[in-house]
Amino acid sequence: MIAAIQYNSRKLQINLNEPIDISMPLRASKSNVNAWYVDEPKIEPARDGEWIASVKEGACINFNNISFNPHAHGTHTECVGHITEEVHSINENLKQFFFLAEVITVAPERFDDDLVISKKQIQFALGNKKRDAVIIRTMPNTRDKISRQYSNTNPTYLKEEAAIYLREKGVKHLLIDLPSVDKEKDDCQLLAHHAFWNTKGKLRMDATITEFIYVSNKVEDGRYFLNLQIAPFENDAAPSKPILYKIID
Repeated sequence: MIAAIQYNSRKLQINLNEPIDISMPLRASKSNVNAWYVDEPKIEPARDGEWIASVKEGACINFNNISFNPHAHGTHTECVGHITEEVHSINENLKQFFFLAEVITVAPERFDDDLVISKKQIQFALGNKKRDAVIIRTMPNTRDKISRQYSNTNPTYLKEEAAIYLREKGVKHLLIDLPSVDKEKDDCQLLAHHAFWNTKGKLRMDATITEFIYVSNKVEDGRYFLNLQIAPFENDAAPSKPILYKIID
């Protein structure tokens, strides 16, 4: 199924039969990806006395309760409500779901005792390209990212200057394969979050950050259309399923 898209003055095509899923599945397992010092997700049958809502246990249905934290347990998309006193919902503020995106691959740089993604690296990768969304894949890119336990490991993060650059370039949607765009322990400064959402100026209510993606090495750097699907939670963040479509030349 080929879809033709009029994007500004360009006519572009994508094959809807060839989606590229860059989300991580959420599993009730200690091997589920994890961060922020919380236990693993739980998916368990509801119970009512001795009755257990599981076909395996004799019920006629499977009827599970799910307990998880969207920020800690997998691919999620967040809005500015993640860092503001006033409550803002991702479900209320993300109103469009289809964007021209660029996938870039970055090898983090050493900065003091940290590994970081700098403005210079993103600037080099993007050049003069104008994109609605930027998808950052970090190196090394091994499949153990989908089960890595990030708590107390000081993962790679985005420097404030890089977030400012993306904002000033007009990027509305930032996706990254890390637990956060900010340093794990930074005394709650959250410099990249604040810079990207412009909390010192006019808030970018329609801008989003998606964390904990996984972009396979089979996916080449370059242009794609992004379908940013979220679960309709009235919360600062929600589980999400970003899907890429390669643009047909």
